[in-house]
Amino acid sequence: MLSFRLAISLPAIAFLTLPLVAQTPPAAPANPLTSDARDAWGFTRTLVLRAAEKMPEENYAFKPVPEVRSFGQLIGHIAFSQRELCAMVKGAPGPLAGPEKTAKADLIAELKNSNTFCDAAFENLTGANATEVLKIWGENRTRVTGLFLLSFHGYEHYGNMVTYMRLKGLVPPSSEPRK
Repeated sequence: MLSFRLAISLPAIAFLTLPLVAQTPPAAPANPLTSDARDAWGFTRTLVLRAAEKMPEENYAFKPVPEVRSFGQLIGHIAFSQRELCAMVKGAPGPLAGPEKTAKADLIAELKNSNTFCDAAFENLTGANATEVLKIWGENRTRVTGLFLLSFHGYEHYGNMVTYMRLKGLVPPSSEPRK
């Protein structure tokens, strides 16, 4: 009889305490500053790449008004700027010029290459070197600030991409239904 009561009560206890376990906050990362920088980069790089892939090639020449970049030029600008900023953070040679390409496949390849180049800057980011002061666009900035600027810049232009996509009747990646 005791084993029957124990068999019934253990599942009941587990069921009743499950909400308490689910509310336990996750453990803090080893270094929240570097972890937050990586998370911001991952979020931004994913949205920008998904938007670039989703926009049809015939819309890569689209400009909402003549005074702004085309969608394709925007992708090229993002790729170039990412590589330029990450070169400063990594202490590596930067790109000499922006991409001259206009085809969707070429620009997406440039974007993916710049993402990979920047991923290495995040892989080498540590708590010890995050606050190292570097020259970033002529200003004294910490390494981690440079990497946050990378994410801010990409997300700023993702906002432009959203407008272009909406004008073409497309749902941007950040507004797609969750799976």
